[in-house]
Parts: sequence; structure tokens; C-alpha cells
Amino acid sequence: MSTTTPPDPLYDVVIAGGGPAGLSAALALGRARKRVLLCDADTPRNAAAERVHNFVTRDGTPPAEMRRIGREQLAPYPKVAVADVRVERVEGEAGAFEVHLATGAVRARRVLVCTGMIDEPPALPGYRELWGRSIFQCPYCHGWEVQDRPFGLLADSAMWLDHAPFFRGWTGDLTVFTDGRYEVTDAARASLHAAGVGIEERKIRRLVATEDGAHLAAVELEDGAQVAREVLFAKPPQRQTALVAALGLALDEHGFVQVNAMMQTSRAGVYAAGDLTTMLQAAMAAASAGMMAAVSLNRELTMELAAAGALP
Repeated sequence: MSTTTPPDPLYDVVIAGGGPAGLSAALALGRARKRVLLCDADTPRNAAAERVHNFVTRDGTPPAEMRRIGREQLAPYPKVAVADVRVERVEGEAGAFEVHLATGAVRARRVLVCTGMIDEPPALPGYRELWGRSIFQCPYCHGWEVQDRPFGLLADSAMWLDHAPFFRGWTGDLTVFTDGRYEVTDAARASLHAAGVGIEERKIRRLVATEDGAHLAAVELEDGAQVAREVLFAKPPQRQTALVAALGLALDEHGFVQVNAMMQTSRAGVYAAGDLTTMLQAAMAAASAGMMAAVSLNRELTMELAAAGALP
């Protein structure tokens, strides 16, 4: 169910991004009989993840399989088209957008951006190789599978020290690594100690993998000492996609796209849903946001078309 050169009607909504948010929105809009083009550049944030978790009825499903099922379930809705193509830029205004794809341009009344965020792993030796296998961002997504193993938490700011005991819900062996980035107060050390959390304040030299290179074995510090760990939780810096920047959408103080309760952005006619709008980054949350954006879009478009006497 893919086309490289979509036909050029006036789409009601062009969706940029074919992950959980985009698929969910396309499904809801298709069922509401709106003409939709879902554009998927196939660059998912969770490409390194082996399974999707906390998604009811799909817990443990590989991400690629989730996307396949999502596309398959769009097939009964004739007004929904899917294109394996990137949205490169958007010109025009609400009701008359020109959406430029790698394969040409299409027209749309509205645009929904579901492009997610771009993770920027630090230049720490071993980090990229272990990301998604032994280094994770979310304990809700991966904590069950690695429960009771020796955990590490890379706390790149002092804020994380207060948050660290939270990870004790999944393990009794937790060490926080500050990487020498800031001073730790005596009160913070005492609080961690009381919660049964260790702390290591020396700088990290590298992450040591197991012999087969598949998993984390230890965190090596600047003096060569190694702290045996099997799991490391960390939140790498993130940035928005080039499309978000080109659209000129307002961002909040954390760098996420600002949306109102109806999922509208600062640019009229442009909506956003999923990881690019929130710190709560999970497949289920993104799918929910996509559904809510679709509800808002459908109501706005239907009322607009009704007022113009343009409904079928």
C-alpha cells in the first residue's frame, strides 16, 4: 500500500511521519472519510529497539511489525494513501498548503507533523554500539526485561540525582554516574545512600562491551577502574527535524513543539503529535496523541466544508 508518486488531488490532510502517531491519525481520519496522504521517510527513532512495550494488545511486538500492521489496517479506507517519501517543506497557508515531497508536490488543506525527534548520542566510546541493546532511555519500555540486573544511570545534570531512586523499582543494584560534570552536595549523597543507590563521580572513559560486543559489561572510569554494569539508562540530547525548523514552529523551553489542547501548533493549519511535542515519549502515548490530533482536524475540516456547502 505504497506509492512513490501520489496523485495530486487536494488532500484534506498530509501527515509527515509514519510512526505510531502518524498511523493512528491516518486511521482515524480515514474512518472519518477524509482524504489523507501519509508520508513515511522510514527513519524511526526506535530503529535500535527490538520490541515495543506498554502498547496494549501489541506488547513485545517488533517496531517494524507494528508499522506493517498499522499500514495493513489502513488498506480498507480508500481515501488514505501511503507514500514512502519524506516531506521536505511546506508552503502556503491553511486550506491551500503546497507540500513538497522528494517526488514532487501535492496540495493539502491541513498538515499534521509526526516526525518525532532526532537523538544525538554523546561521543562516549561504546555508546552508539550499545544503544538499544544495553543502553535505554525509558524504564517503562525496557525495565521489565532487564529487572534485577546491575543498573547504571548516566545523570548528566544534578536534576537526575533526585530522580535516581525511581529506578530502584526495577533493580536492587543501582549506581549513578555523574561523569564529573557537576559538584554533588553532601545532602544529595546522603539521600542516594538512604535509598540504596550508589554514586560514582569520576569521569567516564568508555563503555566496555561483553566479549561478543552485544551487551554492556562495565563502565570504565578515567583512571581505568571499571564498575561492572549490565544496563545503562541515559537520555541523550535531542533535536527537531529539518521540517520542523523549516516550518518555523514555536518550541517550548525544552525544545519541543508547542501545541494547544487541540494539537495545533503556532502556525495556522499545521498540527503536531507524538515525540516532537513532549518528554513523554512512548509508542502508546504517540498513538494517543495522533488520534487526538485527528479528532481535532476532522472536526475543523468538516465544519469548514459544511459551512462552504462542500460536503458530499
